[in-house]
Amino acid sequence: MTDYSPPQRYLPHEAPMCLLEKVVEVTESGAHCQVKVSSAGVLAPFLSDDGSLPGWFAIEIIAQTVGVWSGWHTVSAGEESVGVGMLLGGRGLRCPDGKFAAGTLLDCKVTLLMRDDKIGSFEGEILADNRVVASGRVNTYQPDKNELEQLF
Repeated sequence: MTDYSPPQRYLPHEAPMCLLEKVVEVTESGAHCQVKVSSAGVLAPFLSDDGSLPGWFAIEIIAQTVGVWSGWHTVSAGEESVGVGMLLGGRGLRCPDGKFAAGTLLDCKVTLLMRDDKIGSFEGEILADNRVVASGRVNTYQPDKNELEQLF
């Protein structure tokens, strides 16, 4: 069993923008991360008055789990720092309840569908108590150093 660093090690995000708390597993074809909807956790700045997290955060939680997948592979290959990835968009994103209830442990799992040097497509789902509470496909782009210099 692999011992993983906190998600921030694999993402180019700092608080409060890292929406994940734990890396459960990373494989060649996917990743599994967790976060709890709690006023004492990383999601606290984004919670509604009733302590729930709006459902539209699902796309970013899925995208950050993809980022952990990419960052873990980068670090495992011996790179010192992880690159910036960009979310191009999502397809078929669903969150039937419209929110994630206070106190819920969210298990986010992503599976690689397709990837080339720069573009990737991943199927994602967020589970709570073994029930899918959000799902969808995200498409990502990994710019190279020259593109980042031009952008910034």
